[in-house]
Amino acid sequence: MSETVAAIRAEFIKVRAIRATFLALLLFVPLSVVIAALDGWSAKSAIESDNGMLRDGFTAQQAGLDGILYGQLALIVFGVLVVSSEYSSGMMRVSLLAVPRRGRLYAAKLTVTAAAALLVAIPVTVVGYLVTQAALGPHGASIGDDGVPGALAGAVLYLTLMSLFAAGVATAARSAVLPLAIMLPMVLAGSQILSVIGATKELARYFPDRAGTQMLTVDADHAVRGGVVLLVWTVAALALGYVRHRRWDA
Repeated sequence: MSETVAAIRAEFIKVRAIRATFLALLLFVPLSVVIAALDGWSAKSAIESDNGMLRDGFTAQQAGLDGILYGQLALIVFGVLVVSSEYSSGMMRVSLLAVPRRGRLYAAKLTVTAAAALLVAIPVTVVGYLVTQAALGPHGASIGDDGVPGALAGAVLYLTLMSLFAAGVATAARSAVLPLAIMLPMVLAGSQILSVIGATKELARYFPDRAGTQMLTVDADHAVRGGVVLLVWTVAALALGYVRHRRWDA
């Protein structure tokens, strides 16, 4: 047990020491909060000017969770860099000398990835929601409205799973380039575009990010279904990453 704790502690130190990884984690905070404020302000302007620019089905409650959907890009980068930085720099060999059991090292990295994501996701998700409602002014909603606490909890779980999914994909690829080149465009716009095209609409529903965002809705049935799909994707990515990590020729 002490060796596991020591491995986890060492991984926390690496996160703080590797500048790019740490900055990606910190960037999640301002990115989410600023977009939350802008989203609330633009929605307030649209409502008061009655210009018809609000999206279909707009609600103040749901708008409070939009900021983190953009902020998650920073957490995806963080999840990728947590593992890929050591492969690209060759430091993985040093880590394996310190922690020869590869499964333990991999588990320590995933533990730190999940813990760090949770550490920032919990307060930022709540603050982002409140900032949006403040920007909406008299059109805002309460954090205690029906379905909102559950959606906030779902958002935190979604962000954590997406960070782990990114870490698993990066471990399987053993680099940052391919995972980021695929995941960032897909999460930012790709899966959303595919979800409105007739030929790919049904398939896109089962993409990890599209399914996972259902966890941010106030509809509990959709939230559970989306969470299960994202969990399956995450477990598969982590399992593939473990196999690749075990077979890596150090």
